[in-house]
Amino acid sequence: MSDADTDLATLDRAKVHPLVRAGAEWTWRLLVLAAGAYVLLTIFRHFEEVLVPVALAILAAAMLVPVVDLLDRRRFPRSLAVLVTIIVALGLLAAVMTFVVQEFIRGFPELTRQITVTVDRTRDWLVNGPLDIDEDQVRNLGDDITNFLQHNQDKVTSGALATATTATEIVTGALLTVFLLIFFLYGGGQIWTFVTKVIPHGTRGRVRAAGIAGFGTLVGYVRATVAVAFVDALGIGIGLAILRVPLALPLASLVFLGAFIPIVGALVTGTLAVLVALVTQGWIAAVIALAIVIGVMQLESHVLQPFLLGRSVRLHPVAVVLAIAAGIVTMGIVGGLLAVPLIAFANTAIRHMAGSARRHAQAQADERMYPAKPDEPRWDRPSAVDEAQVESEAEDGGRQKESPPEKAASDTPPVTPHAEDE
Repeated sequence: MSDADTDLATLDRAKVHPLVRAGAEWTWRLLVLAAGAYVLLTIFRHFEEVLVPVALAILAAAMLVPVVDLLDRRRFPRSLAVLVTIIVALGLLAAVMTFVVQEFIRGFPELTRQITVTVDRTRDWLVNGPLDIDEDQVRNLGDDITNFLQHNQDKVTSGALATATTATEIVTGALLTVFLLIFFLYGGGQIWTFVTKVIPHGTRGRVRAAGIAGFGTLVGYVRATVAVAFVDALGIGIGLAILRVPLALPLASLVFLGAFIPIVGALVTGTLAVLVALVTQGWIAAVIALAIVIGVMQLESHVLQPFLLGRSVRLHPVAVVLAIAAGIVTMGIVGGLLAVPLIAFANTAIRHMAGSARRHAQAQADERMYPAKPDEPRWDRPSAVDEAQVESEAEDGGRQKESPPEKAASDTPPVTPHAEDE
């Protein structure tokens, strides 16, 4: 470009106010980011049947990998440790689900009977009480509620697992999740190393370290979420059992599952428990149940989550609620379940990359294909992410020492004062 063209470009830019120019530049960049996010979301929804099991397998691996590492340290073969862990986990899940479903089927008739009694009492109070409502209107409303419960009891008990997807899709997704979980537990580190080979050499090491740090966040998040969900279900379930609320155990199990969606899940399932207490035991029991739910949620928010999650996984409640809302709107319950782990992973990975950009040397990768090898036990130790970073930096330093002096001098940029600050 000639000097005249440069002067014309400078003159043209000078005609636009700096705020307008900066706003326009920010706008088109944000539009590009939004378009990229939309494309990724479209791809994810198009391949939802495959990508959702992958995401669930990653979460399950984050939950079970400390157990596998612990067995590996006790000199169990890693393949045997993976097999035993998955079998025990699936057995516990099947036993709990079977027990809960049986309790639900057995307790639902009693719940229907108590709701019918409550509807009759409420209808009598509305007609003969101080409101003096027309009897025909109240009778029609009560009959509709009672008939719905009585005529749909078989549908509710037999179709509790019927969702928007078919049984074939559920079974296929479950099998794919278990299949992926086996390999993620056995050699997830090697899979991540192979996947990151598509990253350019200059940033490959930082991306690998960021992925390890993000997975460490998932390990802490899932472990803390399971503990918090167990405490929520135990506290609310014991309270409902003391109040003699029907379906106390299924409601506690529902609270446990709902706690995996932070804030929103516990609020919705706790509200459902209070409503069941209201229609079956009266308003006094409902008030007590509400106090129990509020107390358990306060314990979760102020004690359990800060203590178990720690500063590395802590997310602002606004970010959590917005992420859950966006996930539910786009993908339903699955989106709400995966939203918070996704932003927790992204938050840790991005911060790790930003912090290591100045200190992490360029990582060298082996370009050869290699057979699957078991991961070294790591995630049962609290300092796993820091050790992984130290190992990566030490490995990079060793490679630099092994390189010829001439090549090292040509590849290393000259160090200038304050270069790190730049």
